[in-house]
Amino acid sequence: MEEEMKIASEHSPKDCTTTLMNLNDALYAIGGKWKLRVVMALMGNTTRFNELQRIISGISARVLSNELKELELNGFVNRKVFTGTPVIIEYELTAYSQTLHPVLKSLSDWGSMHRAHIRKSK
Repeated sequence: MEEEMKIASEHSPKDCTTTLMNLNDALYAIGGKWKLRVVMALMGNTTRFNELQRIISGISARVLSNELKELELNGFVNRKVFTGTPVIIEYELTAYSQTLHPVLKSLSDWGSMHRAHIRKSK
């Protein structure tokens, strides 16, 4: 941890500005309470809206709809419409969403480490 602090303090203000800008872009695309949960729910599956809402407990239909639209705009989700009676709409992850795998793995590992840290300090 001290090593990371030392490295961070050695960065120039320009490096810090660039890093913050990149972080803002990342958080815009995948930040918030629900986006990564939606991505995880879609991993390996093509899923309908109501099924997604059942999988992701606690998310409202309005919020899920907004999150799916934003994920689609950022290139992580494809929306497939099958015309017929009834109209069927399915959601699936794009190939680009695979770039999130290392991010999700890192967040998961960090979450596990953080949980252990909190339990240890109590």
